[in-house]
Amino acid sequence: MDIKQLFQIRSNSLDPQRGEILMSEPTMNDFYFGRSVVLLIDHTETDGSFGIIMNKPLGTKLNEIADVFEDFDAPVFLGGPVAENQIFFMHTLGDLIPDSYQIMDGLYWGGDTDTLNTLIATGIANKENTRFFLGYSGWESGQLIDELVRNSWLVGKANSHLLLNTPTKSMWKDFVTRTGKEYTMWSRFPKNPEDN
Repeated sequence: MDIKQLFQIRSNSLDPQRGEILMSEPTMNDFYFGRSVVLLIDHTETDGSFGIIMNKPLGTKLNEIADVFEDFDAPVFLGGPVAENQIFFMHTLGDLIPDSYQIMDGLYWGGDTDTLNTLIATGIANKENTRFFLGYSGWESGQLIDELVRNSWLVGKANSHLLLNTPTKSMWKDFVTRTGKEYTMWSRFPKNPEDN
């Protein structure tokens, strides 16, 4: 059997929306996107797409890389290959942080960092309701659609609870499995087929 047919996506939307997730096809061998789950923060035909990788912790803490958050030892995640020297954040605090952008019900992107610092100092913002990323993932206009046509990504849905509480080590496999039984082979495919 042709491996391309084995991993052909049967249910993809070619009109991805803000708040949907992209799951990389299992043979993608890329430092950033291999076995990644990307949350789409925004997608338009004219401006392209903007997202954040949800399942790649860097093994470093926020207070180790950002002086402004010196007392906050929250884990930092790899967000993507664009602007890798900048810190971005998402949260579930809604209007408590002015200038936040709602991604989906209960999950927000960015906002006023001075307010975030105050909420951290008072204990309102914590590791459970705030997540930090280095860099982000971006696609020019038409680029993501081209990748979807080539079966590079499976488009799916998840809520804020699943995105923030699914263990990162199993997130790709768990989300692929939730998408449908036709993707069971994806979840079983080894990271390195030569190991079999």
